[in-house]
Amino acid sequence: MMNTMAVNVKSLIHEGAELTDRALEALIPTAETVPASIHGAMRHSVFAGGKRLRPVLAMQAGVTIAGSVPRGIERLGAAIEMLHTYSLIHDDLPALDNDDLRRGKPTCHVAFGEAIAILAGDALQTRAFEVLAGLECPPAATVQIIGLIANAVGTVEGMIGGQVLDIESEHLKPTPELVEAIHRAKTGALIRVSVVAGGVYAGATAEDVARLDLFGRKAGLAFQIVDDVLDMTADSAQLGKTAGKDLATEKATWPAVYGIEQSRRDAAQLIDEAFTALEPYGGRAEGLKAVAGFLVERQN
Repeated sequence: MMNTMAVNVKSLIHEGAELTDRALEALIPTAETVPASIHGAMRHSVFAGGKRLRPVLAMQAGVTIAGSVPRGIERLGAAIEMLHTYSLIHDDLPALDNDDLRRGKPTCHVAFGEAIAILAGDALQTRAFEVLAGLECPPAATVQIIGLIANAVGTVEGMIGGQVLDIESEHLKPTPELVEAIHRAKTGALIRVSVVAGGVYAGATAEDVARLDLFGRKAGLAFQIVDDVLDMTADSAQLGKTAGKDLATEKATWPAVYGIEQSRRDAAQLIDEAFTALEPYGGRAEGLKAVAGFLVERQN
């Protein structure tokens, strides 16, 4: 079924990414703006060639609720992308994953030094919330979106909490519970909230939010499982980042617990379950389903 949508999913992702890039271009100060070093560093990482999957998920969740791409939703997508990029800049630092490659380019601290990289991550996070505060949707929806996103970035089942669990679990024997907790928080939370926030922006009811949340949880976990499998099976050129890192640092990953074949089966099943949550929306959810399917079938 996914293959029939392959053509449309590529163009759908491409169009969503272009919309997001134009918003990011306008929202992040130019590299000439004083202090130039930090704006150069922010732009270096934001425009390093990311696929913009989280903003695209937000847009397609908006389509699922409203029937078309809601006006101004690319600013929500841009803010989410800033938060994602901030996490990558900090994740790559010597104190965390100590990586010198990201999307095939030198990481922020390699290009600009550690001090500016730390501050560039901080600056992207604060700029993201500034952008969210000015969204073109009803004030109640804006406040709800800010709360949801802050929670998804935070320490309890959020991205930062997931990073902490990830660091502290190195060299421990990975258990199914630990791996799931890390994945749901570290990567899953931001993917889930991209979907939910996109829906809220488009006017989602509490019932819609519950369905989108379920979809986002399943799709987010599937995405991270595929990421783990790729780390073990692809090379650095394919990935655009250092391959085999997880094994070398004994990270708690899904394949480390379940093996590669089972991991692939688990990801496929999670996507099926995610699709089921969207059944009430019929054809309006096709774009969101297509993007989720793409997440699990990608090779990098």
